[in-house]
Amino acid sequence: MKIKAYLKPSCGWSNGVRAVMRKHGLEFEDIDIINNRANYAEMVAKSGQPLSPCVEIDGVMLADISGEEVENYMLSNDLVKPNAAPAGAALNAGCSDEEHAKMAPKTVRFF
Repeated sequence: MKIKAYLKPSCGWSNGVRAVMRKHGLEFEDIDIINNRANYAEMVAKSGQPLSPCVEIDGVMLADISGEEVENYMLSNDLVKPNAAPAGAALNAGCSDEEHAKMAPKTVRFF
C-alpha cells in the first residue's frame, strides 16, 4: 500500500492521521504542507481543495479528513484489520490553541 499524507507539522487533525498509521504499523510519506509551498500546491492540485489533512492511499485521495475517517476508510476497504492497539493521540480532534499559536509565525499563506 502506498500512502502519502499531506500534513501540518503540528496539528490535532494531522497528529490523528499519524496516530492511525502508527497504530496499524503502516509506512507512509509524511508531507509537510506548511513549510514547503510545492507540497501545499501538490495537495491542492490533487485534492481539488485547500484544507488538510489529505491522505492519498494507492491513488485514492481522501480530502480534509481526520485520522478516524482514514481508519474507517481503510477498515471498510479491507486495507487494514481491526486492532485494539492504542492510537496514542486523538483521532478526531482539531488543532489546539497552543498548536495554532506555535504555527502562526511559521505559516506561509499561499493564496
